[in-house]
Amino acid sequence: MNIGMDKRYSYYVVSNPLPAGESDFTVLFAGESQTKPEHRLGPKVYDYYLIHYVISGRGVFTSHGEEYALGAGDSFVIEPEQLISYVSDEADPWHYCWIAFTGSQAVKLVEATGLTSSSPVIHIARNRHMPVLCRQIQQALKSKKSNAQLKATGYLSLLLGEYCEALSAPAVTGMVTDAESDRIVQQAIHYLSTQYAEPITIEMMAESLGYNRAYLSRMFKRHTQVTPVTFLLKLRVDKARLLLRERLELTIEQIAASVGFYDPLYFSKQFRRWYGVSPSEYRNQIKSL
Repeated sequence: MNIGMDKRYSYYVVSNPLPAGESDFTVLFAGESQTKPEHRLGPKVYDYYLIHYVISGRGVFTSHGEEYALGAGDSFVIEPEQLISYVSDEADPWHYCWIAFTGSQAVKLVEATGLTSSSPVIHIARNRHMPVLCRQIQQALKSKKSNAQLKATGYLSLLLGEYCEALSAPAVTGMVTDAESDRIVQQAIHYLSTQYAEPITIEMMAESLGYNRAYLSRMFKRHTQVTPVTFLLKLRVDKARLLLRERLELTIEQIAASVGFYDPLYFSKQFRRWYGVSPSEYRNQIKSL
């Protein structure tokens, strides 16, 4: 059944054909409705997560005593056991889709998007991906195939990813809070810590993370007191020092290549810079202990 703008007062919901069981992340059901004027739900509580995306129209969502006026492109999340209510507008009742889900990983996944009980709504421009993903979840559940659960949770993960991107968008414009800038720097540290052995550059890291190189470098130094280049060099040298101690069968050249130095002479120079001795001298010191 397709729900469209021309369908007045329509309602459609499809449930997961498979039991939730002990799954870490399960979509319970999904649906879509063109509501009636002043259609109200609550005050009530749910024992699962419920996300609504407003396709068109207007309404008011109430949570923790706060009222949020929402329209097309907006979303709101209902957390388990939270007393909420929501009502559609009298003149322009909203048309929305929803997904209900549960599981031990649901809390972490929702938190990762930036949605919280104190900030349960997202005001963004209309996003054509949102209703498409909602309907793909509906279709996956409607199919009743053995892969319904995997497909539904996959589409829901993509939906949550869209929310995460929308909530982190201010970082691109430079309007960054301390918490957001710290998160960006932690992303950079994670990138360098996992890619140090590869022939990476700071330009590559900035492009991968989606930030301007100069902007990312300034933020990185403000938080760590060193530039990304210095951090990467020290990380590589420290990894090499560990290999010199623990992998005595490896040559100096092999160790250099293993940590991202493809010029043994440059590696030796950097190692001496940080530790005051050459890699060979350091290894001899270890052997003599």
